[in-house]
Amino acid sequence: MSTLPSSVTVRVPGSTSNCGAGFDTLGLALQIHNRVTLARADSAAAQPVSPADGRAQAMVEAAAAAFFAASRTAPFGFTYQIRGDVPAARGLGSSVTVIGGVLGGLNALSGAGLSRHQLVAVATALEGHPDNAAAGILGGFCVARCDAVTNAYVDTVRIALPADLAFVATSPSVEVLTKESRGVLPAVLPYFDAVKSINSASYLVAAIVSGEYARLRHAVTDFMHEPYRLPKIPGGRPAIAAGIAAGAYTGWLSGSGSTVLCVAPLAEAATVAGAMRAAFAAVEIPSEARVLSADNTGLVLE
Repeated sequence: MSTLPSSVTVRVPGSTSNCGAGFDTLGLALQIHNRVTLARADSAAAQPVSPADGRAQAMVEAAAAAFFAASRTAPFGFTYQIRGDVPAARGLGSSVTVIGGVLGGLNALSGAGLSRHQLVAVATALEGHPDNAAAGILGGFCVARCDAVTNAYVDTVRIALPADLAFVATSPSVEVLTKESRGVLPAVLPYFDAVKSINSASYLVAAIVSGEYARLRHAVTDFMHEPYRLPKIPGGRPAIAAGIAAGAYTGWLSGSGSTVLCVAPLAEAATVAGAMRAAFAAVEIPSEARVLSADNTGLVLE
């Protein structure tokens, strides 16, 4: 009988979600990571190793409670430390790096043996949608499905992407909380706006699955969330347009923002990044551009 570890470090990739019109459905893991280290402790609650903000502590506690309930494992206390490069409140899946890290870590410490898809189901219940949850835990480009009645996670179709397809994620110095951003979305969507969004999302998935990435050029046309969210991010829409003009295939608002992202051939990525940063500079907003490739691995125990 193998001995369970007393501590574990879990690496979880950041991700971009929605990918235009694939609202709450499409997610793509990126080569930018956070690491969550968990260790069993004598105390009955989760305790940070170093000072943690209230949002992080709340996510850790919620993830732990959800894990123990889903795995039917007796709760135990642990310490945790979160470190890495995924910025918070920028639309790059930082919450899933924390939630996924806690779920994966507790799964290892307890020996519960939940599968990755079971971990995605728990993370989806916490997040309320499966896009980042699937991408962060499974890796690759993910098309996730939930039950139409209960909204419970059902399954994901996952596609690995090549390293020479670049994702230029440009983050202005503006935080956007997902819960607040959802508040600007309309309760009712015009019928033909929904039709046009379905068309765009379907074509994007087909282009990615086929590997014909040049077909992504100007492929993203969203009416589900970008018309309501992008105006709240000064320079966001011009940055996407500038990236496409500089050689990117297409671009979108990453999650609820504030990061905007362009998809480009690797050879054009640096030029695209410069153009996107210049668009934010034109409205006097500092930004950071990251040239990333897809992470096809997902959650990893280190």
